[in-house]
Amino acid sequence: MTTARTARLRRSLVPMVALAGAGALVLTGCSAGGGGSEGSGDGASEFTYLSLTENTAVADILTGLSTGACKAENDALPLKITNQPQASFDQQLQLLAGQDALPTIFAAGNTPQLAKDLNDNGQLLDIQSTFDDLGVSDDLLPAATSTIESLYGSVIALPTEFNVEGLWYNKQILEQNGITPPTTWDELTDAAATLKAAGVQPFSASGEQGWPLTRLVGNYLFRTIGPDALQKVADGDAKLTDPEYVEAAAAVAELGSEGYFGEGVGSIDYDTSLNTFTTGKAAFLYMGSWALSAFNADTNEIGAENIGFVAFPDVAGGEGSNAQLAANVGVPIAVSKKAYNEKVGAWLSCIADNYGAASLGDQGVLSGFTVNDDAVEVPPLTAELQTTIDESSDSVLWFEALFDAQATTTSQTNAAQLVTGAITPEQFMELVQADLGN
Repeated sequence: MTTARTARLRRSLVPMVALAGAGALVLTGCSAGGGGSEGSGDGASEFTYLSLTENTAVADILTGLSTGACKAENDALPLKITNQPQASFDQQLQLLAGQDALPTIFAAGNTPQLAKDLNDNGQLLDIQSTFDDLGVSDDLLPAATSTIESLYGSVIALPTEFNVEGLWYNKQILEQNGITPPTTWDELTDAAATLKAAGVQPFSASGEQGWPLTRLVGNYLFRTIGPDALQKVADGDAKLTDPEYVEAAAAVAELGSEGYFGEGVGSIDYDTSLNTFTTGKAAFLYMGSWALSAFNADTNEIGAENIGFVAFPDVAGGEGSNAQLAANVGVPIAVSKKAYNEKVGAWLSCIADNYGAASLGDQGVLSGFTVNDDAVEVPPLTAELQTTIDESSDSVLWFEALFDAQATTTSQTNAAQLVTGAITPEQFMELVQADLGN
């Protein structure tokens, strides 16, 4: 799967992730005891993988490994892939869990809560301790494990993708206007004011999608309140209507009231927002690393060499830091505890050693594994971001990561109204908080 395809999938996954907690799980008949996922009692007899139908990237990479670097492991425990549409994936996973028949490995589900429940029920392998035992823990990027921990509370899934998000900027536009890449919110807003005065649109964003705007709200919260800002909301220890939370919505709303997003932001779709940036019509674009394929493509009129990346800036006096990259892990993969045996361990060790290079080299997709092959050739901008990721140890999630489906929909469908002034920051946060119901 190309990075562009990853982008499309990621966008489709955003509302699915928000299904967390949408319904009680039915995991009757489960046991945390040993035995194989196929009922052998000795662990798996096949390396079965239940994949999302819409995502072929993980399956393609595993298939490639099965005939290449992991051929010996595949000969001992053959890879067998089955697919399930994303819309019914969680229901199928719950059914299999209830039958004590989870596949060896599987997409962790659209909802973080589902994987948490499976883990609480003793059905998931502890990836961190297993990798420690196998001696391959160093093959997991620290920032990726940080993201997994933020999502699930512990490392219970493999980071087959690792998308970092931040502000991409047009180097030439900034240089022409005497602007250095901003590292603080004040520098960012000063830069936006300078650009607008010079007749340059400061930001490109899709109000139709909504999430590029709510990502700004979430990042502002992480910088002011700290990395646990939205966990506090999820735990009921804080509300989005608290003054320090409304401040974030107000800060982003002010960008809109100043006209920094240009005309008609509410009707701008994803592709248009991307094109606005890659044709040199806007200076900044908040986006994830999945956009690298577009930046590295010949259709990018400003050239990849003219694009820079900075993390979301610090806010003065805040508890967070721009060293904490906003990130997600695409389609994380969980492992059945019951299916685990020595042969599964051998497969996991091989994946740890080789997945990063295969993902980056064959598909151009950044993963949460180290790239243990110096021969992998990637475009300079991709390599530059990979270095940033390698040097990072902490990450934060996104605004709606811990929300339920209704709150996510409310957030993203009202984001454009927030920046156009159709609703106030207080009203925006009240609407989302009402759906959270805590």
